Amino acid sequence: MKIDCQKDRLEVCRADLSGSRFDDVNLSGSDFHDINMSGCSFEDLNMSGWRVRNADLAGLKLENANLADASITGVALEGATIDGISISDLLAYWRAGHEAKSA
Repeated sequence: MKIDCQKDRLEVCRADLSGSRFDDVNLSGSDFHDINMSGCSFEDLNMSGWRVRNADLAGLKLENANLADASITGVALEGATIDGISISDLLAYWRAGHEAKSA
């Protein structure tokens, strides 16, 4: 199916859209629930205001991303790095320094 230069609202349930391509598409305000997006690639997109909950982001790679005002809570960080530095090690180092100052 090809949709070109149209403004449509789709309600898609229990469908297989694997291999689909989206180019210059406005999906703002869309709602995704129980979705398999493994192996997807995103480039040149605006994800401001996104909320991701109960997601498996293992192997996620972010490059040239703006994370200003991002909030990350209750996540598993084993093996996660920022510029090759372990996030778990960074947090342990930071927490140890703050505990020493408050003693």
